Amino acid sequence: MSSRWGESPAYTLGVRLAAWYAALFVGSSLIITGLTYFLLSSSLQERDRQIIRSTLVSYASQYQQGGLRALDRAIRADQTAGRRERLFVRVIAGGEEAIFSNLPGDWSEFDLSQLQRPRGQDGEWWVRVPSRGGSAALEVATGVLPDGTLVQVGKSTETRNELLSRFRTVLLIVLAGIVIVGAAGGALLTRSTMQPLRQLAGVVQTILGTGRFEARVPVRGGRDPLDQLSALFNAMLDRIEALIAGMRGSLDNVAHDLRTPMTRLRAVAERALEMGPESTERYREALADCLEESERVSEMLNALMDISEAETGVMRLALEPLDVDALLTDAVELYADVAEDKGVTLHAEPCDGLSILADRNRMRQVVGNLVDNAVKYTPVGGRIDLLARVEGDLVAVDVRDTGEGIAEHDLPYIWDRLYRADRSRSARGLGLGLSLVRAIVHAHKGRVEVHSTLGQGSTFTVNLPASTTHQTPSSARGT
Repeated sequence: MSSRWGESPAYTLGVRLAAWYAALFVGSSLIITGLTYFLLSSSLQERDRQIIRSTLVSYASQYQQGGLRALDRAIRADQTAGRRERLFVRVIAGGEEAIFSNLPGDWSEFDLSQLQRPRGQDGEWWVRVPSRGGSAALEVATGVLPDGTLVQVGKSTETRNELLSRFRTVLLIVLAGIVIVGAAGGALLTRSTMQPLRQLAGVVQTILGTGRFEARVPVRGGRDPLDQLSALFNAMLDRIEALIAGMRGSLDNVAHDLRTPMTRLRAVAERALEMGPESTERYREALADCLEESERVSEMLNALMDISEAETGVMRLALEPLDVDALLTDAVELYADVAEDKGVTLHAEPCDGLSILADRNRMRQVVGNLVDNAVKYTPVGGRIDLLARVEGDLVAVDVRDTGEGIAEHDLPYIWDRLYRADRSRSARGLGLGLSLVRAIVHAHKGRVEVHSTLGQGSTFTVNLPASTTHQTPSSARGT
């Protein structure tokens, strides 16, 4: 199992997800740390320039007010008090001769000849002088006094470079930790995320290997898409298992129910062949019996095909607003003679204004099958009522009889194909009527229910989408 999983596409997907997660995590961390380093470097550079610029302004003022002595006192006072960092200070008279220079002893590696005044340059300008070793640079600002004297103040980037170097070392250590955390986090997150897919793949392999549909994917009860996928997959397996069980049961029932008419056909044909040529009338009777049995088989097969089409969603429905009152009236007129012959009262409550969105011919099948069923199982003197009402967005059509009712243990199975309770096996029928009713109603996005008490009758209720509002019935009629 584990080796198969390691070679499966889901495993490859898991590796790719882990790699993508780690790459995004490390990449975003690199961007953040790089931006942090850039902002820190820029901030330190700006800080150094502010120090140089403010010092230049201060020392130039001291020089203008008190000459070189005042400038020297100011520098010494700052160094003694520790108010300023180590700085390069130089005064050039006439723009050519240095009359004052203050350069820290360890800054001799900077070539000060590069600090010559550019031709035509007035006002303040900046020069960056790299050290001979290239490890630091001297950033110098030069100010021009009104008499042409140049005052230069500079600061080495050595301290700043050292600080940034330490910061880079810290960042490298942090980045190494980020890479480790990103890789481990990606692996753990992907493993957790892919767990439902591994279980799904395991269930599929079990089903493919055994051909049995009992296996199910564990569902954690969450609301994430993978949990929903697992729940839907289990629901699909339940549906497939039920369909396969239904198909097996139907095939068994069809084979059982076809055996009788086929045996009769064979028996009738054999008897006809044994007759003499003078038995023309008996030939006719044999052919009539064969025709009746073939019609019974054809009726059964057509009903099974209709049920299959409705249940699989391929039944073509010509949906239209259908007047419920006319539908019930047609059913009463169609079965009036049969009910009268059996001594059963068939009655329909008027329901003017009620309309459903349905296929006219299919709904005639639904109501006709329910009425036919009611007439069949209602004894002499009984009563059958057809009535309709509005329930929310649905129209409920009741077919209520005072017949023999249905035993409680038979109720869960009356919708199954070819199911016939013990009490109904003596009556004529295929055992497909109620299955066809439920399949057609479900195809119309409706539902059908039954309430029955043995010995007191049954009520079948069909609920279908309404297309108009309800109007209160005004009168009643019956047969």
